[in-house]
Amino acid sequence: MNAKLKKILSTFLKVAISLGGLIYIFYKVPFGEVSSHWTSTALPWVGVILLCTVFSMMVQANRWRGLLLDDGKAIPFRTFYAYIALGYFFNNLLPSGFGGDAVKTIAFGKKFGNTANSVAAVAISRVMGLIAMFICFFATLPFVITRLDIPVAYTGAVCGVALLCVLIIIGGLFSDKIKLPEGLTRRIPFLQKLQNAFSVYRGHKKAFFMSGLDSVWLQISSIVIHYSYFQAVGVPVDLATITVFMTITITITMLPISINGIGLRENLNVSLFTGLLGIPADTVLAAALIGYIPMLFQAAQGAVVLSRYKSTK
Repeated sequence: MNAKLKKILSTFLKVAISLGGLIYIFYKVPFGEVSSHWTSTALPWVGVILLCTVFSMMVQANRWRGLLLDDGKAIPFRTFYAYIALGYFFNNLLPSGFGGDAVKTIAFGKKFGNTANSVAAVAISRVMGLIAMFICFFATLPFVITRLDIPVAYTGAVCGVALLCVLIIIGGLFSDKIKLPEGLTRRIPFLQKLQNAFSVYRGHKKAFFMSGLDSVWLQISSIVIHYSYFQAVGVPVDLATITVFMTITITITMLPISINGIGLRENLNVSLFTGLLGIPADTVLAAALIGYIPMLFQAAQGAVVLSRYKSTK
């Protein structure tokens, strides 16, 4: 089986899982019951969600700029924000939550000529964001497991991915200590540049620390956004539970078995919030579907950036 056919089959399987998940959940919970929870009282909370979304994108831009060190200081902040928006545009179109990272990094590198440093900065940003999320998870987990019987498989998955993220960060910082085969570096010289780009942060502890601090702010913003979903449908859920359930959902939907977690996300939310908290499934789905508003908002900004980018070529 050639690589092209494998890719087609893989994409088909992801589409099938996402569609199957949506068909199943809406067969069990009619859409009419879900949409009845969307009333005008949700609008202020949608406003909070959009404000937090802009704040999150600004923090991501600042984190990326900081990790590019002196090169980043020479580039306007609005440029980083624009490329963050561009990444979200492609994230919502490609069958992987990481597709937008590749697009924005390559486009940025081509324009400013520092692709290796940009790849390292974006990769570290992504992993540091996940580590910050896991720190919030483990900080709030004790307050939740005393009340709720969370399945071991869920917490086990979070622990496994958290450990992997820590290993990736350590491996990246010390990647220059790994001797790559000479034949490989000769064929792909970019690999050695990438090793050096990752390891440079050992000598820039402040920039590395600030990226971690930005990642914490991102997670706080994400928690507020998820909290607002349930406030918008009139069912407040405490922040500790939101943090734990949000982390489980994001961790599971990162698995490359669906289109950006669509279909899985909805079923996981019902499993957690209905199965463990007893919130009616139609209410949970109404809250979960509001989550597509910030995604569309990010993609719309990215579409504007893409149209301007094409018009200048």
